[in-house]
Amino acid sequence: MPPLPGADLLLPSEPSQRAIARELYALAKDQPLISPHGHVDPAILAEDAPFPDPARLIIVPDHYLTRMLLSQGIPPAELGVPTVDGAPVETDGRTIWRRFAAHWHLYRGTPSRLWLEQTFRHVFGVTKPFGPANADEIYDEIAARLAEPAFRPRALFEKFNIETLATTESPLDDLGRHAKLAADGWGGPGGRVITTFRPDNVVDMEFDGWAENVERLGEVAGTDTGTYAGYLDALRSRRQAFIAAGATSSDHGHPTALTLRLSAAEAATLYDRGRAGTATPEDAEAFRAHMLVEFAAMSIEDGLVMQLHPGAVRNHNRWLYDRHGRDVGGDIPQATEYLHALTPLLDAYGNDPRLRVVVYTLDEYTFTRELAPLAGGYAALYLGAPWWFLDSPEVLRRFREAVTESAGFYNTAGFVDDTRAFCSIPVRHDVSRRIDAGFLARLVAEERLPLDEAAETIVDLAYHLPKRVFKIGERLL
Repeated sequence: MPPLPGADLLLPSEPSQRAIARELYALAKDQPLISPHGHVDPAILAEDAPFPDPARLIIVPDHYLTRMLLSQGIPPAELGVPTVDGAPVETDGRTIWRRFAAHWHLYRGTPSRLWLEQTFRHVFGVTKPFGPANADEIYDEIAARLAEPAFRPRALFEKFNIETLATTESPLDDLGRHAKLAADGWGGPGGRVITTFRPDNVVDMEFDGWAENVERLGEVAGTDTGTYAGYLDALRSRRQAFIAAGATSSDHGHPTALTLRLSAAEAATLYDRGRAGTATPEDAEAFRAHMLVEFAAMSIEDGLVMQLHPGAVRNHNRWLYDRHGRDVGGDIPQATEYLHALTPLLDAYGNDPRLRVVVYTLDEYTFTRELAPLAGGYAALYLGAPWWFLDSPEVLRRFREAVTESAGFYNTAGFVDDTRAFCSIPVRHDVSRRIDAGFLARLVAEERLPLDEAAETIVDLAYHLPKRVFKIGERLL
């Protein structure tokens, strides 16, 4: 990728630190991209069809963009976001694009604007400033690029210098698209596109259709999920199928970080209540918490790295959820406690080097108080990068300042882009590398770290750490 406009974008303004940061960034900027956690639809790469019009590629699937416009009274349907009840939706890409451009000022100072401007420039070669006055001109320019073979998904994957991209699938997914990628030499263990095991819809009793999902899990796994023991067998079976498809990690998006160690009989009682439709919210939370400990035990057996993403109040905007469904911008962060919540899991397995648990947070105040000291004290625990509402330049800087004193660099797991927006992946990683270059440059300028060690560290943060922590390229079977 060519450098972002302005060679010193996001680098320190202090001259001596900026000079050091330039040297460090130069070492990291061309390292291959390891994208170990994200939500790109694998069909994009499996089918390798031309991308649709610019609006459907860039605006419609990006809830960062559509939720900002909703906050100003513009409903997602006017931006092409599908409705769950089949209500009318704007389908003309140019109309969506113009509507978005007319409100471009809303994104001033946001990471969304930074990512989009760099995507326009470095993916599509659009160098003029974006705005309502030239919306049609830029739309036409991007549309013309999308018609070229060099802008098909697999060609862009190569251009972006992505070494590995992990997608995220439910245990109910037949992994057919990953089978297609493997047949084409793109997937499977050690492949360029791998899957991630995300079991929330068969673990969270408060998930819509949980009981039906559990029944379907048994059908997909060929196992009777009428009992708790059968349910665990089905989950183990699907994990093996995901590993065979290239998975190296699982991902768990629970409301809280609570973990519990229940007896098999206690867990079975909760499971039976859930299937009968009589489980209380307290039952659902206890079952989720118990299953995190169960999944940790499974990870020790099969090698999957375990990711925990707590702290989101899902579907807080009920109108948005009722009209458009999940994952369209209606989730809100909440305060999250980790120290006591994770204790049962850590008491059981926290010192077992066979286990790797990467913990993320939407509550950045916990970095210094809880998460960094925990990661600095348990062999199994690693800190995930700031994500979702927090993957901005400001929070990325604060993250390094908050966690390095207690956890160092090597108890962190590298950057994750956590995105559905395929074309934004390289610029998001570039932003992270620039922020890390600036942080390390300050340590060098303050004579707290030799330049040669800072140089080694930035390459590790950009490439070697995420590859190692997430077992990229390893065969788990």
